[in-house]
Amino acid sequence: MFKYPNGRAYEKKENERTWHTRASDTYGNRGMTLEADLNETNAYYLAQGIAVIHKKPTPVQIVRVDYPKRSAAVIKEAYFKQPSTTDYNGVYRGKYVDFEAKETRNRTSFPLQNFHEHQIEHMKQVLAHGAICFVILRFTTLDETYLFDAHHLLEYWERKQQGGRKSITKAEVERHGHLIPLGYHPRIDYIQIVDKLYF
Repeated sequence: MFKYPNGRAYEKKENERTWHTRASDTYGNRGMTLEADLNETNAYYLAQGIAVIHKKPTPVQIVRVDYPKRSAAVIKEAYFKQPSTTDYNGVYRGKYVDFEAKETRNRTSFPLQNFHEHQIEHMKQVLAHGAICFVILRFTTLDETYLFDAHHLLEYWERKQQGGRKSITKAEVERHGHLIPLGYHPRIDYIQIVDKLYF
């Protein structure tokens, strides 16, 4: 069981990433999660000398560990030390890059509840310093992945805060986002979109 710093237990939301492979998955997505695809892509970028982008580790405080055998340890209770910011950061062509990755099974919109207030605040701060900041959104049932600039995300977040829609429609994602074709190496070549948008 994981707990937040305030002691509240972590509960997995229905639309949060899942870590399983389904036998019915097509070759197109091969049952991989967005995170696995991005980690594979970033490893490719690093090996090819293209960019240095890493997943940020989530700081966890381990509280209770059981040792059923001398050679094995099982974590029974742990706490998130602090709220996380975004999933990935690094450097590309001399610029700081910071982005979040989210998935949804929804076909018609992307729920803004997938984002947390502290992540939005972090993105605002990153943008204020002139860095490259975006989100990578995946519609898992449609097998579509988009790069969506953080400026647009903040506009839709503000709309929600003012009592508007609590999601970004698929049409809005298509209008302001950039579809990233899935490949083999790299799996999600988001750098080609970054080149067009920011350089």
